[in-house]
Amino acid sequence: MATGWSSSMPLDSVALAAIWLTFKLASVTTLVLLLIGTPIAWWLARTTSRMKGPIGAMVALPLVLPPTVLGFYLLVAMGPNGFIGQFTQSLGLGTLPFTFAGLVVGSVFYSLPFVVQPLQNAFEAIGERPLEAAATLRAGPWDTFFSVVLPLARPGFITASILGFAHTVGEFGVVLMIGGNIPGQTRVVSVQIYDHVEAMEYAQAHWLAGGMLLFSFLVLLVLYGSRLKQGWRG
Repeated sequence: MATGWSSSMPLDSVALAAIWLTFKLASVTTLVLLLIGTPIAWWLARTTSRMKGPIGAMVALPLVLPPTVLGFYLLVAMGPNGFIGQFTQSLGLGTLPFTFAGLVVGSVFYSLPFVVQPLQNAFEAIGERPLEAAATLRAGPWDTFFSVVLPLARPGFITASILGFAHTVGEFGVVLMIGGNIPGQTRVVSVQIYDHVEAMEYAQAHWLAGGMLLFSFLVLLVLYGSRLKQGWRG
Protein backbone atom coordinates (compact mmCIF):
# COMPACT_ATOMS: atom_id res chain seq x y z
CA MET A 1 0.00 0.00 0.00
CA ALA A 2 1.37 3.39 -1.02
CA THR A 3 1.36 5.88 1.82
CA GLY A 4 2.26 9.52 2.21
CA TRP A 5 3.20 11.21 -1.06
CA SER A 6 5.04 8.30 -2.65
CA SER A 7 3.44 6.82 -5.74
CA SER A 8 4.72 5.26 -8.94
CA MET A 9 1.53 5.89 -10.87
CA PRO A 10 -0.54 9.05 -10.29
CA LEU A 11 -3.67 7.57 -11.87
CA ASP A 12 -4.27 3.82 -11.96
CA SER A 13 -7.04 1.92 -13.71
CA VAL A 14 -9.32 2.23 -10.67
CA ALA A 15 -8.97 6.02 -10.64
CA LEU A 16 -9.53 6.23 -14.40
CA ALA A 17 -12.67 4.12 -14.02
CA ALA A 18 -13.92 6.51 -11.33
CA ILE A 19 -13.22 9.50 -13.59
CA TRP A 20 -15.08 7.90 -16.50
CA LEU A 21 -18.03 6.98 -14.29
CA THR A 22 -18.18 10.51 -12.85
CA PHE A 23 -18.35 12.21 -16.23
CA LYS A 24 -20.80 9.60 -17.51
CA LEU A 25 -23.03 10.27 -14.49
CA ALA A 26 -22.74 14.04 -14.93
CA SER A 27 -23.59 13.84 -18.65
CA VAL A 28 -26.67 11.65 -18.19
CA THR A 29 -27.84 13.66 -15.18
CA THR A 30 -27.48 16.98 -17.02
CA LEU A 31 -29.51 15.70 -19.96
CA VAL A 32 -32.28 14.46 -17.65
CA LEU A 33 -32.18 17.72 -15.68
CA LEU A 34 -32.66 19.81 -18.82
CA LEU A 35 -35.60 17.65 -19.90
CA ILE A 36 -37.25 17.84 -16.48
CA GLY A 37 -36.08 21.27 -15.39
CA THR A 38 -37.18 23.18 -18.50
CA PRO A 39 -40.95 22.69 -18.04
CA ILE A 40 -40.64 23.25 -14.28
CA ALA A 41 -38.72 26.49 -14.80
CA TRP A 42 -41.16 27.66 -17.49
CA TRP A 43 -44.11 27.00 -15.20
CA LEU A 44 -42.45 28.81 -12.28
CA ALA A 45 -41.64 31.78 -14.53
CA ARG A 46 -45.14 32.08 -15.99
CA THR A 47 -47.60 30.90 -13.36
CA THR A 48 -49.59 33.04 -10.96
CA SER A 49 -50.71 30.02 -8.95
CA ARG A 50 -50.48 30.01 -5.17
CA MET A 51 -48.46 26.82 -5.51
CA LYS A 52 -45.55 28.70 -7.08
CA GLY A 53 -43.99 29.43 -3.69
CA PRO A 54 -44.24 25.91 -2.24
CA ILE A 55 -43.09 24.23 -5.46
CA GLY A 56 -40.24 26.71 -5.84
CA ALA A 57 -39.21 25.98 -2.26
CA MET A 58 -39.30 22.23 -2.90
CA VAL A 59 -37.10 22.63 -5.97
CA ALA A 60 -34.62 24.76 -4.00
CA LEU A 61 -34.60 22.46 -0.95
CA PRO A 62 -31.32 20.69 -1.90
CA LEU A 63 -29.55 24.06 -1.63
CA VAL A 64 -30.01 24.08 2.15
CA LEU A 65 -30.57 20.40 2.96
CA PRO A 66 -27.51 18.40 4.09
CA PRO A 67 -26.60 15.93 1.31
CA THR A 68 -26.62 13.00 3.73
CA VAL A 69 -30.20 13.81 4.76
CA LEU A 70 -31.34 14.00 1.15
CA GLY A 71 -29.41 10.83 0.35
CA PHE A 72 -30.95 8.98 3.29
CA TYR A 73 -34.55 9.78 2.35
CA LEU A 74 -33.90 9.00 -1.31
CA LEU A 75 -32.36 5.69 -0.24
CA VAL A 76 -35.49 4.89 1.78
CA ALA A 77 -37.78 5.98 -1.07
CA MET A 78 -35.91 3.84 -3.59
CA GLY A 79 -35.75 0.82 -1.28
CA PRO A 80 -38.05 -2.21 -1.52
CA ASN A 81 -40.71 -0.58 0.68
CA GLY A 82 -40.39 2.96 -0.67
CA PHE A 83 -42.78 4.44 -3.22
CA ILE A 84 -40.04 4.77 -5.86
CA GLY A 85 -38.80 1.26 -5.15
CA GLN A 86 -42.27 -0.24 -5.37
CA PHE A 87 -42.84 1.58 -8.67
CA THR A 88 -39.57 0.37 -10.22
CA GLN A 89 -40.24 -3.17 -8.99
CA SER A 90 -43.68 -3.11 -10.58
CA LEU A 91 -41.96 -2.29 -13.88
CA GLY A 92 -39.61 -5.22 -13.44
CA LEU A 93 -36.58 -2.96 -12.92
CA GLY A 94 -35.81 -4.01 -9.37
CA THR A 95 -34.64 -1.47 -6.82
CA LEU A 96 -32.31 1.43 -7.62
CA PRO A 97 -29.97 1.73 -4.60
CA PHE A 98 -26.35 0.76 -5.31
CA THR A 99 -26.86 1.01 -9.08
CA PHE A 100 -25.89 3.60 -11.69
CA ALA A 101 -29.57 4.35 -12.31
CA GLY A 102 -29.97 5.09 -8.61
CA LEU A 103 -27.07 7.53 -8.80
CA VAL A 104 -28.78 9.30 -11.70
CA VAL A 105 -32.05 9.64 -9.77
CA GLY A 106 -30.27 10.95 -6.69
CA SER A 107 -28.16 13.35 -8.73
CA VAL A 108 -31.23 14.73 -10.50
CA PHE A 109 -32.87 15.57 -7.17
CA TYR A 110 -29.65 16.99 -5.73
CA SER A 111 -28.75 19.19 -8.72
CA LEU A 112 -32.28 20.22 -9.73
CA PRO A 113 -32.12 23.82 -8.35
CA PHE A 114 -28.85 24.44 -10.17
CA VAL A 115 -30.67 23.91 -13.46
CA VAL A 116 -34.17 25.19 -12.70
CA GLN A 117 -33.18 28.54 -11.19
CA PRO A 118 -30.97 29.75 -14.08
CA LEU A 119 -33.66 28.68 -16.55
CA GLN A 120 -36.39 30.38 -14.54
CA ASN A 121 -34.37 33.61 -14.43
CA ALA A 122 -33.76 33.41 -18.18
CA PHE A 123 -37.46 32.86 -18.92
CA GLU A 124 -38.50 35.72 -16.65
CA ALA A 125 -35.99 38.05 -18.32
CA ILE A 126 -37.62 37.52 -21.72
CA GLY A 127 -40.69 39.53 -20.74
CA GLU A 128 -44.04 39.68 -22.47
CA ARG A 129 -43.23 41.62 -25.65
CA PRO A 130 -41.59 38.80 -27.65
CA LEU A 131 -44.43 36.45 -26.71
CA GLU A 132 -47.06 39.01 -27.68
CA ALA A 133 -45.30 39.63 -30.99
CA ALA A 134 -45.31 35.90 -31.72
CA ALA A 135 -49.01 35.74 -30.84
CA THR A 136 -49.81 38.52 -33.33
CA LEU A 137 -48.15 36.39 -36.01
CA ARG A 138 -50.48 33.53 -35.03
CA ALA A 139 -47.70 31.37 -33.69
CA GLY A 140 -48.90 28.52 -31.51
CA PRO A 141 -47.57 27.86 -28.00
CA TRP A 142 -45.06 25.27 -29.19
CA ASP A 143 -43.89 27.41 -32.10
CA THR A 144 -43.48 30.37 -29.77
CA PHE A 145 -41.50 28.35 -27.27
CA PHE A 146 -39.10 26.80 -29.77
CA SER A 147 -38.69 29.75 -32.14
CA VAL A 148 -38.78 32.64 -29.64
CA VAL A 149 -38.24 31.49 -26.06
CA LEU A 150 -35.42 28.99 -26.56
CA PRO A 151 -33.16 31.32 -28.60
CA LEU A 152 -33.67 34.19 -26.14
CA ALA A 153 -33.06 31.90 -23.16
CA ARG A 154 -29.91 30.36 -24.66
CA PRO A 155 -27.54 31.94 -22.08
CA GLY A 156 -29.69 30.50 -19.31
CA PHE A 157 -29.50 27.03 -20.84
CA ILE A 158 -25.72 27.28 -21.10
CA THR A 159 -25.43 28.36 -17.46
CA ALA A 160 -27.86 25.67 -16.30
CA SER A 161 -25.99 22.96 -18.22
CA ILE A 162 -22.60 23.98 -16.84
CA LEU A 163 -23.83 24.30 -13.26
CA GLY A 164 -25.79 21.04 -13.37
CA PHE A 165 -22.83 19.15 -14.83
CA ALA A 166 -20.26 20.64 -12.45
CA HIS A 167 -22.44 20.15 -9.38
CA THR A 168 -22.98 16.50 -10.26
CA VAL A 169 -19.25 15.97 -10.73
CA GLY A 170 -18.61 17.28 -7.20
CA GLU A 171 -21.24 15.19 -5.40
CA PHE A 172 -20.21 13.08 -2.43
CA GLY A 173 -22.78 12.65 0.33
CA VAL A 174 -25.75 11.79 -1.87
CA VAL A 175 -23.89 9.38 -4.14
CA LEU A 176 -22.23 7.65 -1.19
CA MET A 177 -25.57 7.17 0.59
CA ILE A 178 -27.38 5.90 -2.51
CA GLY A 179 -24.65 4.16 -4.46
CA GLY A 180 -22.21 3.03 -1.83
CA ASN A 181 -18.66 2.38 -2.99
CA ILE A 182 -18.72 -0.23 -5.74
CA PRO A 183 -15.74 0.02 -8.13
CA GLY A 184 -16.79 0.52 -11.74
CA GLN A 185 -20.47 0.85 -10.82
CA THR A 186 -21.00 3.57 -8.22
CA ARG A 187 -17.53 4.71 -7.12
CA VAL A 188 -17.18 8.26 -8.48
CA VAL A 189 -14.18 10.58 -8.15
CA SER A 190 -15.25 12.17 -4.87
CA VAL A 191 -15.66 8.75 -3.25
CA GLN A 192 -12.34 7.62 -4.75
CA ILE A 193 -10.60 10.63 -3.16
CA TYR A 194 -12.15 9.73 0.19
CA ASP A 195 -10.88 6.16 -0.16
CA HIS A 196 -7.34 7.36 -0.92
CA VAL A 197 -7.30 9.73 2.04
CA GLU A 198 -8.67 7.05 4.36
CA ALA A 199 -5.89 4.70 3.19
CA MET A 200 -3.32 7.52 3.56
CA GLU A 201 -2.62 7.40 -0.19
CA TYR A 202 -2.17 11.13 -0.39
CA ALA A 203 -0.40 11.22 -3.75
CA GLN A 204 -3.34 9.59 -5.55
CA ALA A 205 -5.78 11.78 -3.63
CA HIS A 206 -3.75 14.83 -4.63
CA TRP A 207 -3.94 14.02 -8.34
CA LEU A 208 -7.70 13.52 -8.26
CA ALA A 209 -8.39 16.48 -5.95
CA GLY A 210 -6.15 18.71 -8.04
CA GLY A 211 -8.04 17.69 -11.15
CA MET A 212 -11.33 18.54 -9.47
CA LEU A 213 -9.93 21.91 -8.40
CA LEU A 214 -8.80 22.70 -11.94
CA PHE A 215 -12.15 21.58 -13.35
CA SER A 216 -14.05 23.81 -10.90
CA PHE A 217 -11.87 26.79 -11.78
CA LEU A 218 -12.45 26.26 -15.51
CA VAL A 219 -16.20 26.05 -14.93
CA LEU A 220 -16.21 29.39 -13.13
CA LEU A 221 -13.95 30.87 -15.80
CA VAL A 222 -16.38 29.86 -18.54
CA LEU A 223 -19.39 31.16 -16.58
CA TYR A 224 -17.87 34.54 -15.80
CA GLY A 225 -16.52 34.82 -19.33
CA SER A 226 -19.95 34.21 -20.84
CA ARG A 227 -21.51 36.78 -18.51
CA LEU A 228 -18.91 39.37 -19.50
CA LYS A 229 -19.64 38.74 -23.18
CA GLN A 230 -23.36 39.16 -22.53
CA GLY A 231 -22.64 42.43 -20.71
CA TRP A 232 -20.58 43.74 -23.62
CA ARG A 233 -23.30 42.81 -26.10
CA GLY A 234 -25.91 44.48 -23.89
